[in-house]
Amino acid sequence: MGDQNEQSTAKVIDIYTDGACSGNPGPGGWAALLRYDDVEKEISGFELDTTNNRMELMAAIKALEALKKPTIVNIHTDSKYVMDGITTWISGWKSKGWKTSSGSAVKNIDLWQELDVLSQKFKINWFFVKGHSGHPENDRADLLARNAIVSAMMVRECN
Repeated sequence: MGDQNEQSTAKVIDIYTDGACSGNPGPGGWAALLRYDDVEKEISGFELDTTNNRMELMAAIKALEALKKPTIVNIHTDSKYVMDGITTWISGWKSKGWKTSSGSAVKNIDLWQELDVLSQKFKINWFFVKGHSGHPENDRADLLARNAIVSAMMVRECN
């Protein structure tokens, strides 16, 4: 009974994530929109030489890192790679020593391991959102991620 009360009064944070890349690999950006009630926070960042999948993972990682207390989290992503990886594939990878079913090393293992550790701190519900389908929060995360790519390209030109 105590667990039910705690869950019904727990904060629920909605997070919308996206990652993007100009070229694959190339300059990339990640972004997340975090919402609790009517309070929103936008976060984003970039890497100079990365892949789209790494940016999708970074969006989820950075969003979870931004949370200060254990809570219930609804993560909305347009990346089947991230969603399937964390909800389905990861248990098999871990049981096989971070190898895929074919025996090869898991790509982006560093980020998967980081996301795995962060995921243990929260009750997370994962939701797939079709990208570029008019979903306002996903579109906002996409715009933030693409703007981060522009920043990466500007930094790259200056170096």
